[in-house]
Amino acid sequence: MREHAADLWSHPRLAAAVAAEDWGAVLRLYRRLTGTGQTKAGELVGLTQPDVSAIERGRRRVTSLEVWQRIVSGLGVPAALLTSGPQHDTQPVPGLALAGVLPDGDLLARVTSVVRAERKPDAATLDWLDRLLAEHRRAEDRIGSGPLVELIRRQLRVVVEMHAGARGETANRVVRLASEHAQFLAWMAQDQGETASALAWYDRAHEWALEAADAAMAATALSMKAHMAWSGGRGVRCVRLAEAARWSAPGTSLGVQGMAAQMQARGHALEQESDAARRLLDEAQDLIVRAAERPEDEPPWMYFYDETWFTLQRGMAQMHLRRWPAAAELIATGLEALPDSYRRDKTWYRACLAHALAGAGEGQEALSVALSCVGDSAEVGRPHSWNELHTTAALLLRQGAPESRELVDALREHG
Repeated sequence: MREHAADLWSHPRLAAAVAAEDWGAVLRLYRRLTGTGQTKAGELVGLTQPDVSAIERGRRRVTSLEVWQRIVSGLGVPAALLTSGPQHDTQPVPGLALAGVLPDGDLLARVTSVVRAERKPDAATLDWLDRLLAEHRRAEDRIGSGPLVELIRRQLRVVVEMHAGARGETANRVVRLASEHAQFLAWMAQDQGETASALAWYDRAHEWALEAADAAMAATALSMKAHMAWSGGRGVRCVRLAEAARWSAPGTSLGVQGMAAQMQARGHALEQESDAARRLLDEAQDLIVRAAERPEDEPPWMYFYDETWFTLQRGMAQMHLRRWPAAAELIATGLEALPDSYRRDKTWYRACLAHALAGAGEGQEALSVALSCVGDSAEVGRPHSWNELHTTAALLLRQGAPESRELVDALREHG
C-alpha cells in the first residue's frame, strides 16, 4: 500500500515514531507506507543500505547531528511532528533577532546565504548566533519561556542547516552551538511543565555535547536532568544524575562543578538526609566562591550562578528539610539581592518564600508575599510558581489560618 505524501505523515504510528525519536521505526514505517526499499531509502537520507538496516534493527542509534539532519530532511518529516528536534522554516533568519541584537546588513546577508545555499559558515556568523542565544537566555529571565520557544526552535534550525557546509573545527563549533540551543529548549519545556519534551531535549543536548567534546554542556545537561528529578520530588534520581554530572566530566569549570554539587545536596535534602545535604552545600559554596574569582572560565549559560543564586538554593534545601524559619530567612535574603530583570525567578522564589512563611506559622506575612506575586505567577510563573502558591494556600487552609480564604480568592480570580 502506497501513501500519498499529503497523507503519509498523518499516519498515527509514523507520527508516534517521530515523536518518540525511534528512527528505526520511522524508516521501517516510511518504507512500508511508500513501498520504498532500503537502498532507495538510503539514497534519500544519504546513508548506505547496511546503515539503514542497522538503524532499523536497533544495532545503530541516531545520535549525531549530521545523521539526524539527513533523516529529517531526506524523508521530509513535517516540523509539527518534531518534538525534540528543530522545526522547519523556509525563511528563518529575519525573524530571529531581538531588538538591539540585529546583525549588520552584510552579516545578515551572509547568515541567510549560509542557510539557503548550505555554504560554509564563517566565524562572524557563529559569533553572532552565540550572542543572540545569550540575549534570548536573558530575555527569558524577564518574560518567561512561552514567547521564546518557537523562536529558539527556528534559531536551532538555522544552526542545524549550517552543519552541511561546515568542516573541521567549524563543524565542531556548529554542533556545540546546537547542543546549547537544545539545552535551552529543554529548560523552557521544563519551565512549562512539558516533562517528556524536556527530557528529550536534554538527551539531545547531552548527545550533541558529547559529539562536540563539550564537557561543560554535557555535565550541565545531566545537572539539569537532576533538577527535573528534584522538581518531581525524586530525590534519589536527582542525586544520581548530579553525581554523574561530576564524575563524567571532572575537568569542567568550578561553576559547572558547583552546580552539580548543589543539585546533589538538594536531592539529599529531599530524602531528609541533612548531613549529606549540608556537606555538599558547603562544598558547592566553596566552588562558587572560587568560580567568582575567574568568571572568564565559566561557559556563557552560567551567567546566573552567583552567591545570590546560591543563597536561594540553600533556602530551598532548608524548605525540604522543613526548617521553615531558616528557609524563609535565606530566601528573603536572596530575593532582596536578586535583580528585577529576573522576573520569572523572583516570582518563583516569592512563591517559595510564601510557602516557607506559612510553614513557619507566619500566616499574615505568607499572605502578603503570596498576594504580591499572584499576578506575575499567572503571567510568567505557570505551572511552577502557580502550583507553589496553591500549595501555600492549602497549607494555610490546613492550619485554619484566616488568611487562606483571601489567597484562594486571588488565585481563582487570576486562574
